[in-house]
Amino acid sequence: MRFGLFGTGHWAAETHAAAIDAHPRARLAGVWGRNPAKAEALAQRHGVPAFTDVDALLDASDAVAVALPPDVQADIAVRAATAGRHLLLDKPLALSLADADRVVDAAQASGVASVVFFTQRFHPNVTGFLASTAAAGGWQHARATMFASIYQPGNPYGDSQWRRDRGALWDIGPHALSLILPVLGRVTRVAAMDGPSGLVHLLLTHDGGATSALSLTLDAPAEAVTRDFVFFGENGTESAPPGDGSVLQAFGAALDQLLEEVDGGTRDHRCDVRFGREVVAVLDAAESARTQGRTVDLR
Repeated sequence: MRFGLFGTGHWAAETHAAAIDAHPRARLAGVWGRNPAKAEALAQRHGVPAFTDVDALLDASDAVAVALPPDVQADIAVRAATAGRHLLLDKPLALSLADADRVVDAAQASGVASVVFFTQRFHPNVTGFLASTAAAGGWQHARATMFASIYQPGNPYGDSQWRRDRGALWDIGPHALSLILPVLGRVTRVAAMDGPSGLVHLLLTHDGGATSALSLTLDAPAEAVTRDFVFFGENGTESAPPGDGSVLQAFGAALDQLLEEVDGGTRDHRCDVRFGREVVAVLDAAESARTQGRTVDLR
């Protein structure tokens, strides 16, 4: 399958392009980026054309892989889906619920397959844990702590403007939600407040009455960087493991699963654009809750 790559940054080059190039059933059709010089450099690295026109790359592709700021991604995803191109997108799907809805509507109208790359959801040990934990049932609460530190010298994401503007809620919040929602179910109510060093705290109510508490930051002291997911319920506690493979292996699994969707004609992937939209709805509600000092109900 021919993949048009949209994006030229570290994530696009070291994850998307590298994994597509290594996959036996995928190949790069070309690269488009907002910086033509970077697009040319990445394209030359993989021996493919650099494109200056979005539609020209869509014409040369069967599917798109997008590694761009979420607001830019949403527009390209709509154009790609409308053109009948399958979608391999990054989280978050968009930076507004309206944009997420546009992507979902375009994908459903055209019938294309879609996968949103929530990294942890493509490690087999994590997906196995989530399946068995959800099946066990009886969970009353979950705690998620994700303290990252991307503003240290040399971090490839520290200069990302959208991350600086939107912070941990929109960058790593999707990762946290991608592990909690499969076990506790849909979020119905959201409260949120800010803390020091870019901290944001979310308190969520889920279908059936279970709750979850998330604490997130991108600017933790280096000594405090941590990742911790714990579920509490009738049978005790369960801690979610970190993925036991590399990011490239996870992205390769996402490629496998998108191709399976295309081959089988199914459009029910557990991390498709509809799930991406569900995550954006929670983030959007949390943004309102933290800025307006109120609890937000989700429809």
